[in-house]
Amino acid sequence: MLNEKVSQLLNRQVNKEFYSAYLYLYYSNFYSDRGLDGFANWYQVQAQEERDHAMLFVQYMQNNDAEITFYAIDKPDDILDSLSAPLNAALQHERYVTALIGSICEAASEAKDYRTMQFLDWFIKEQGEEETIAGDLIKKMELFGSEAKGLYMLDQELGARTYTPPTLTL
Repeated sequence: MLNEKVSQLLNRQVNKEFYSAYLYLYYSNFYSDRGLDGFANWYQVQAQEERDHAMLFVQYMQNNDAEITFYAIDKPDDILDSLSAPLNAALQHERYVTALIGSICEAASEAKDYRTMQFLDWFIKEQGEEETIAGDLIKKMELFGSEAKGLYMLDQELGARTYTPPTLTL
């Protein structure tokens, strides 16, 4: 059985991961509306990954007989006033998610819940990758996004991204 605080934080994370998927669909729509289908695709795939993350947390909680409560998903409130705005907001959001996972790790450590700590190792690594990729997208946009040909090439690159399910085993 999971420690109560750890369980509450895991449940909160389920809902935050679903929010992340919702947020990335919002960014996908932003780019789709502007004819940048590659950017839209990239965030569509990102949304699928976030949904999978939520489901991994759900499965872990179910495997540990923890109660799950689903909350309403908030409407994204980001002001998207430029083509780089979603990229910058996504990096900040990934940093926020990293901090949330860190708080679960801290609570699990305090509770000597080594199974949850081991489960979270995958997410810690994943968040490191997510932050790096988000930062790299910003750098590419700064380098190439102000020129139509460069923006076109970057859009093509992002359009090639395909969805790959996570490989975490519970």
